Amino acid sequence: MARRVVIILVLGLQVVAASLFMFDLMIPILGIPVILDWTLHEVIELTAAISLIVGVVMGTLLLRRIEERAERVESQLRAASGAFAELMQDRFEEWELTPSERDVALFSIKGLSIQDIAAIREVSEGTVKAQTNAIYRKAGVSGRPQLLSLFIEDLMDGPIT
Repeated sequence: MARRVVIILVLGLQVVAASLFMFDLMIPILGIPVILDWTLHEVIELTAAISLIVGVVMGTLLLRRIEERAERVESQLRAASGAFAELMQDRFEEWELTPSERDVALFSIKGLSIQDIAAIREVSEGTVKAQTNAIYRKAGVSGRPQLLSLFIEDLMDGPIT
């Protein structure tokens, strides 16, 4: 929360600083008489410049932090993806699925329809249906949602209650 307040304050100060610089540039163009003492004018410009520099530094630090977090999340996602693939292979071995049944199970888990799986594998839909029934029987489930829930439960480290 404190970081958010600081960011808002710095951004507000930057808006004021940018406005002052723009106003300072417009004074001679618009022919507005200068009524400020030059020392006060210099202090205002110095404060504005410092606030802009602080904003650039903070922006750089925040951007670097965001990039580091994104890299960490991507790494975790790759690890989770690898863990899921390993989990599937372990289950497929446990259920003693044939190579064809493994392919069909993988495509089913990915959400492909029986028609799509048949087209990809260049087999009939009846063959895919028979293989999916064999997979469900070996896994002890009645359909695709239950098959997928087995893997989700394993990833969540326990049954869903």
